[in-house]
Amino acid sequence: QVRLAQSGGGLVQAGDSLRLSCSASGGTISSYTMAWFRSAPGDEREFVAAITVGGGSLSYADSVLGRFTISREDAKNMVYLQMNSLKHEDTAVYYCVAREGIIARTEYVYKYWGQGTQVTVSS
Repeated sequence: QVRLAQSGGGLVQAGDSLRLSCSASGGTISSYTMAWFRSAPGDEREFVAAITVGGGSLSYADSVLGRFTISREDAKNMVYLQMNSLKHEDTAVYYCVAREGIIARTEYVYKYWGQGTQVTVSS
């Protein structure tokens, strides 16, 4: 019953930072594992980052570890992806997702999906 709406994408230069936001409605996210996936043009969606219920455990793809940070503010029904030191290869459509379960790195187990937000990083 949760609906996810995304914002914060755009066009930036390599080395810049960008923050994506995900706002939930129709329910609270306090009992959901939240994650971000991305899909470059012509490519399959890949896992980016995830955060457990309560925020006690974080998981990142190796390609973004140390540069991206996922966070959540359950009282505001918000999830964020802070992206620093952006690279051209980070260019993709980013998706906010949620599931009633543990952290997973496959897109198929996530029940709720945002509409996607384009992030373009110029070289």
